[in-house]
Amino acid sequence: MADLTRYACQLQLSGFGKKAQEKLAKAKVLIVGMGGLGCPAGVYLTAAGIGTIGICDFDKVTLKNLHRQILYDEEDVGRIKVKVAEKKLRKQNPSVNIVCIAEKIISKNALKIINGYDIIVDCTDNFETRYLLNDASVILKKPLVYGAIFQFEGQVSVFNVKKKGKFSPNYRDIFPSTNDVAVPNCEDGGVLPTIAGVIGSIQASEVIKYITGVGELLISKLFIFDVKNLASTIITLPSVSISEIKRIVNDDIPLVTVSKLKKSITKKKFNLIDVRTPKEHKEFNIGGTNIPLHELNARFAELQLEKPLIFYCRSGVRSAQAVRQILNAYPKANIFSLDGGILAWQDKAIRA
Repeated sequence: MADLTRYACQLQLSGFGKKAQEKLAKAKVLIVGMGGLGCPAGVYLTAAGIGTIGICDFDKVTLKNLHRQILYDEEDVGRIKVKVAEKKLRKQNPSVNIVCIAEKIISKNALKIINGYDIIVDCTDNFETRYLLNDASVILKKPLVYGAIFQFEGQVSVFNVKKKGKFSPNYRDIFPSTNDVAVPNCEDGGVLPTIAGVIGSIQASEVIKYITGVGELLISKLFIFDVKNLASTIITLPSVSISEIKRIVNDDIPLVTVSKLKKSITKKKFNLIDVRTPKEHKEFNIGGTNIPLHELNARFAELQLEKPLIFYCRSGVRSAQAVRQILNAYPKANIFSLDGGILAWQDKAIRA
């Protein structure tokens, strides 16, 4: 084991000590995604003395990355992220074994890549990889530390941890499909760089707690943090339903009910905006203009704010995000989200 002088401060912590440090030195942690979350997670896990850290990413550094991806600078633009990160993390703590994986996680390699690690850290920014990582972790019975950021907000949870013979909820238990979560990534919707540091650091903390057994993990819990007003919420899972999560997260969003919309839709005193994908809009819609959520900023001029706006989507999550996005820029805008979305509209039609 390496010289413990480097870890003197954490060794003094109550319940930590040399045994906990030895556990860290033997641990193997995989970070998937070396972007806004992966950079701070990687830095702090390396500093803490994790024995082996795998860093997996196929992307290159771009100038747009630099405001939140703290491991890189302008000289690194155009280089493979994990190659740059590997060099800098090894320099930070030479005793840590950094394994560089310059690959994209796909169905053919997911199981092979994550199989050799004790715990997986999801620092990705797209839902295809997120669901793939989750499912591979479930198959291999690996715990997964989830993190996500958007604009001023972030979320963290620890999924798929075995306790008393049972596994805790995984990502798909909470969000069964991409239709239940907001779609845009940081480049589409924007993000404050510091929220990446906050959430990535919390992910690293959860990894350290899991390995050492020190502290209480975010198992069956979803931590939500808003850096703009420093408000935080911890939602207990899975006793809370998807609809309850939506209500807690969107409790400050102006809503319009399906009943109220149906009564006034023929009067045309408002504009309807469908923030789902063009494919979803084509399959079924209740009218209005189709502006996918990730295109909202670029197509802002089409919103016609002289009339009240009602945004809708499948379940009310993406439309609520659209409303919040507009209200952040125009607090006095007269806009609403359709409560329950298309699902509520169709349910009302069936019951009528």
